[in-house]
Amino acid sequence: MENTKKRFRFVKTNNPPFWVKPLIPVLALIGTFIITSGLILWAKANPFDTYFQFLIAPLSNRVSILEILVKSTPLILCGVAVTFAFSASYYNIGAEGQLYAGAIAAAGLGQILFDVPASIAIPIMIIGGFIAGMAWALIPALLKVKLAVDEVVTTLLMNSIMAYIVSALLNGPWRDPVSGWPQSAEISPTAMFFRIVPRSRLNLGFIIAVVSLIILWVVLSRTSFGLRMRAVGLGKPAANFAGIDVSNTILKAALISGGIAGLAGVAEVAGIQFHLIGELSSDYGYTGVIIATLGSLNAFGVGLASLFFGLVDQGAQTVSRTLGVPVYLGEVTQSAMLLVTLGMLLLQRYRIRRM
Repeated sequence: MENTKKRFRFVKTNNPPFWVKPLIPVLALIGTFIITSGLILWAKANPFDTYFQFLIAPLSNRVSILEILVKSTPLILCGVAVTFAFSASYYNIGAEGQLYAGAIAAAGLGQILFDVPASIAIPIMIIGGFIAGMAWALIPALLKVKLAVDEVVTTLLMNSIMAYIVSALLNGPWRDPVSGWPQSAEISPTAMFFRIVPRSRLNLGFIIAVVSLIILWVVLSRTSFGLRMRAVGLGKPAANFAGIDVSNTILKAALISGGIAGLAGVAEVAGIQFHLIGELSSDYGYTGVIIATLGSLNAFGVGLASLFFGLVDQGAQTVSRTLGVPVYLGEVTQSAMLLVTLGMLLLQRYRIRRM
C-alpha cells in the first residue's frame, strides 16, 4: 500500500463561516486573559481574582455602574468617529487631536457665554466643538483626496501638533489667572452639561454619545451615503467603476469623523472638567481605534466595546485598590485586546485545509 502523508495548510477565503465573527470577541477576551495572566502572576496576584475585580465587581453597586457609563461616554464618541472614517477606507488615527480641537472650542466658547441661557449656550458649544473637530480633520483629509498622502501619517502628526497648541494655550494666554495652574478659566455655569442622574457625574454627554451610535447605525444601514461609504470601504476601484465619487465620499466621512471626535472633547469640558487641561483625554482617541476594530465597524459592536473598555477602566481602579495590582494593568489589557482582536480578524480570512 502506498503511504500517503496528510498535510495541513492555511487557505485564504473570502467567505468565512457565519459563526466565526460572533466568536471573535469571546476568543479575544480568552486570549487576552491568557496573555495578561503572566503579568498578573508577576504582580503576585491571582488572575481569576483579578479578572473578577476587573469585570464583575464594578457591576455590583450603583456608583460603579454610573462611573462605567461616564468613562464610556468619550469612548463611544471616539469609537463612532473612527468607525465613520474606517467604513469609507479612511484610516483616521487623529481622533485624539480632533477631540482636543473640540475641547478648545468648548472651553473658549464657555468662557464668553456668561449670562447666556443654557438653552442657547449648550447648543452653541456642541455645534462649535463639532465644527472645530471637522476643521482639524480637514487638512489631512484634503491631503488624502487631492495628493494621495497617507492619512495614517498625517492624522497621527496632527495629534502631536495639537498637543503643542494645547500646551501653548495653557502655559500662555489661557493659564488660570487665579490659581496659576496650566488650565483655562472655568466655563459659564449655563454652559455646563446637566446631570442625568442626581449626585453622579453622568451628564448630557452620555445622551449625545448614544445619539451618535443611533446616527451611525442609521447612516451605515439606511442611507445611500452609508451604502457609498461601505462600497468605498470594500474597494475603491470597484466603487469608482460603479459611478461613486470616491474622493467626495472619503472627504465627507473624514469630516464627519472629526466632528464627532470633537464632540468627545466638548463632553469632557462641559460635563466633567469644566475647563481645559492638558490631561483631558486618557488617550480616548487612540482607544477609539481599538473600539472600532473590536466592534467590527458597526454601531452595536462599538457600543458594547465602549462599555467593555469603560468597565475595564473602572475595574482597574478596583483591582489596584483591593489587590494591589498596578492600575496601568487596565491599559495593558486594552492593548493586548487590540492585538488579539487584530489577529482574530486576520485569521478569520483563512481556513485550515487538509491537503
